[in-house]
Parts: sequence; structure tokens; C-alpha cells
Amino acid sequence: MSGDRELDVVVFGATGFAGRLVAGYLSGHAPGGVRIGLAGRSERRLADVRAGLGAAASAWPLLVADSADPVSVAALARAARVVVSTVGPYRAHGLELVQACAGAGTDYADLTGEVLFIRDSIDSCHDVAAAAGARIVHCCGFDSVPSDLGVLLLHQAARADDAGELQDTTLVVTALRGGVSGGTLASMMAQQAEVRASAQLRRVAGDPYALSPDRAAEPDLGDERDPGWARYDGGLRMWTGPFAMAGINTRVVRRSNALQGWAYGRRFRYREVTGFGASPAAPLLAGAVSTVLKAAEAGLAFGPSRAVLARLLPAPGQGPSEKTRRTGFFRIQIHTRTSAGVRYLGTIEAQGDPGYAATSVMLGETALCLALDCDQLPGRAGVLTPATAMGAALAARLRSAGHTLATTRQVTQLPRKLPRPGWSASRCAFTAAAGTRSRKHRPGTSPRRGPSPQG
Repeated sequence: MSGDRELDVVVFGATGFAGRLVAGYLSGHAPGGVRIGLAGRSERRLADVRAGLGAAASAWPLLVADSADPVSVAALARAARVVVSTVGPYRAHGLELVQACAGAGTDYADLTGEVLFIRDSIDSCHDVAAAAGARIVHCCGFDSVPSDLGVLLLHQAARADDAGELQDTTLVVTALRGGVSGGTLASMMAQQAEVRASAQLRRVAGDPYALSPDRAAEPDLGDERDPGWARYDGGLRMWTGPFAMAGINTRVVRRSNALQGWAYGRRFRYREVTGFGASPAAPLLAGAVSTVLKAAEAGLAFGPSRAVLARLLPAPGQGPSEKTRRTGFFRIQIHTRTSAGVRYLGTIEAQGDPGYAATSVMLGETALCLALDCDQLPGRAGVLTPATAMGAALAARLRSAGHTLATTRQVTQLPRKLPRPGWSASRCAFTAAAGTRSRKHRPGTSPRRGPSPQG
């Protein structure tokens, strides 16, 4: 990456709901001397956002750029070492900026959860970004940082113990509380509309290896579709149901495995579920939530009901209240068994609404990690994932920011009780409809990296 840029980090979409939160996080946690700018379509609105961020941001430059204007987007990519984008739906508004960053050798990160957009980005930008030394990193929020880093840390723990490769691996969401924004809903509805209209796009979105750098080289491990209904899991000894973010998270984790030469293992089977415990009420709750998720998905896919929901749900630019963001949380466990028969448990937890408060930390720390920690990052470039672009460096930053990312070598099962009160059928339905977009600091320095495996 060029070291002579005007800025270290630019937040594109800083006047939107998620963009304001990311800008706010950076204003409170970026080390002194980091050059940060705010970008968007309206200089007046950018100035209003900057005025609300306090003294630390008072001198931040404002850059006017529009995703529909290739010239302004190219100028934005040349102005910064790292561009973070919160402007979605990304398939409609994001590819021009990704292409500009790839060509300019500028690192890029976003909050997309859109499989189709990421596939487009891989196909059009991976080779260009790898040649230019740019890291293009999608899914840097609740989808898919906890999943991607959690599995990477389990792999590293097993490798350190010489305990073999990862095999059956299951992420279990044990508790979650949060809200949803209009921008998230718009992204989800846009992708559903495209998938509904095209059999080819349905096949891409439904492929468990949709983001693979080499689809033909992926192993055939049988049915790897995301779980869709409630069931009792004998291995976990609990009732489980679908997790709304599994459709994007599992594909990101599988891409991470392939980009590392299938380092997790050729028999690595990965899935994500919601855990409901083993009490007498657990099957009823698991069944109810599964039904609500299916109903919400169907409602957003059907034109008339989608129009009604669009009037009732938050509009773009709106999102959860400050109280909801502050009191939210998530608790995740990842269970794995290795080829040597050793079991490990990963624990990922954070306070704050997963899709907004916690996500602003994840994307903010991603920006700082890419800008300041280059000497600690894996030596690869291209269209990457959080694990393959930043890995342990980002995990260390998130721990310093108050997140829990831990691994334990043991046999562990979830407690036999219902999930915490954060679970509700309505919240799960909102998350399913949205694909949620989905805390302090550490400075570092900056040399260069080389190309990555093919995208």
C-alpha cells in the first residue's frame, strides 16, 4: 500500500446509521496522530456528523463522494490508506468503490452480508487487488468476525497442541439481544428480490461453497446446507434451531479455510445454529423460533407482504435506540472435534447490540488494524476474510476493546436451561429478515505484503 496518502482511514457513509456509529467509535478510540476523514454525498450532513463527535474529530477532513460517481469514488480510494464503507445495499452501491480500492492498492473493509456482492467482488477484484497489494475485507461486523476469528483461534489451538485438523465444528448462539436498522433490511430485501428472480443467482446464494476461491477443489462432505428447523442435537445435548446469519458466516469461514490451503482440514464440516438448551420447554421454543424465522423470510420474499413490512419496519437511516444498543449483547460457543479425537471449545462474547454497538467496535478496530498493524498481518492480499487478512492481530485488538475470544481444550456442553431473556421470536424474525450488520486500541506500523491464493 502507498505510504504517501493524505489520510490513514476514511469512513464512507458516515452520515448513515452504521457510519455514524463507526465514526463515533473511532473518535473515541483511535490513537492520537491517526488521520481520519469522513466521506459521503453531502458536505453539510458530514459537517453535522463531525460536529457531534467532539473535539477529537473537529479537524477531520470531509470528502464528498457518491457511489454513483466513478470519478469521486476513485479520488476517495486514492486519498486514504484504508477505506471502510457502510454504504449498502452493497451489490447496488458498493462494487465501484471496491474496484477503485483494488486498483489503487488501498485496503478496504465493509459490513456486507450479501453473498452475491462478495462473489462479484471476488470475480472482478481479487487478482487486481492481489497484484496491487490491497486487502479487500468484507463482513467485518457481527457477520462474520465472531465466526471467522473464532474458528481460526480453534485451528491455532489445535495446531499448537499437535491435535490434528478440525473436523465437525458447530457454532452455537447461546444468547443474543439487539435490534435492526432500515439499511440492514434494505440489503436483505434487495438480495432476496434478486435471488427470487434468477435461478442462477439462487444456485450461487444456496451453494455452501459460494465464496470458494476454487469451487472444483472443495471436498464433497455430503449435505452442508444450513439447518432450517428445530432438532435435538445428541452431540451437543440440546435443542437447536436455525441461526439467521449462518447463510453468510458459514461461507466466509469456508473461504478462510480454502485461502489458507485448507489448513483447518479437508474434512472440516462447519455449521451454525441457535441453542435452546434441554429443558422441557426447549423444543417448543426452538420450534416457535424456527417457524417465525421461516415466516419472516417468506413475508419479505412475497411482494404484497414485503410492501406492508417496509412501512412498519425501520427505514434506511433508522435503527435501534441508544438504550437497545447499550443493553444488547451476544454469547457464542464454537464446539469442534479434531482428527485426533480432541475436543475444543471456543467462546466469543461482547456487550452491546451485536449488529450496531458491537459491530461498530469490530469495524472500527478493523480499520485501525489495517492502517496501523501491517507488520503483524498475514502476508497476503486480494479479496480476503477477517481471519485471512488480519487474524490474530484483530483478535488481540478486540480483546483489548473488551470482547471475549477464548479457546479451551476440553469436553464442554451447554447448561440445561433456556437461553437468556435476550431471545425472542420477534427479534429472531427481524434478524432473519435483515442479515444483521453486522473496543479500545493498539498502535502499530506498516510494511507491505505480497499476493494471496487465487480468488
